[in-house]
Amino acid sequence: MRGLSSSDLTGRARLREAALALFAERGFEATSTRAVAAAAGVSPALVIHHFGSKEGLRAAVDEEVLSRLGAALRELDDGSPDLMASLGEVSARMFGADQLLRGYLRRVLLEGGEASVALFGRLLAGARAELGRLVAAERTRANTDPQWAPFQMLCLILGPLLLEPVMQPNLDRSMFDPQVLAERSAANQRLLRLGWFGHEPTAD
Repeated sequence: MRGLSSSDLTGRARLREAALALFAERGFEATSTRAVAAAAGVSPALVIHHFGSKEGLRAAVDEEVLSRLGAALRELDDGSPDLMASLGEVSARMFGADQLLRGYLRRVLLEGGEASVALFGRLLAGARAELGRLVAAERTRANTDPQWAPFQMLCLILGPLLLEPVMQPNLDRSMFDPQVLAERSAANQRLLRLGWFGHEPTAD
């Protein structure tokens, strides 16, 4: 099982990993608990035993995905000069080599509904917290917009993930190749540091 330690090779863990793969491939609505159990090699009754319902299984998968993202962020050097550099490195670690994780997040965020909104809300809360840390450390401009900056950061990070199916045919290299990720992260950092137009427009 991918991402599992030897101590986590339990029926619960196998169900969670199987659900991650099937939800990414088929979507939540099109995936039955019986299919998840079959892929995990356990009895369907264990889904209810461990998670209570299919919705409970989805919540557990979301929690695992957020846990992996959080762990990747915590592994970063606290001295990182800006949020974009941090999130760029997390993107490389989490998404570059993990097509399954990309597919899962894309499915969840595009499906809509309460679970999708809740997952995005937790990602947004994380972006706000990181921005707050950087503002406190005076690593952002004084005029950083506190309302929209977290949304803008997430759009830069999640946009390629969500649009991968239509972006990739327009590129000559894999958009999640480590070198391409590094180039895109650098371009994003230049955009955030310098902007496109260089100055605030003046009122007439």
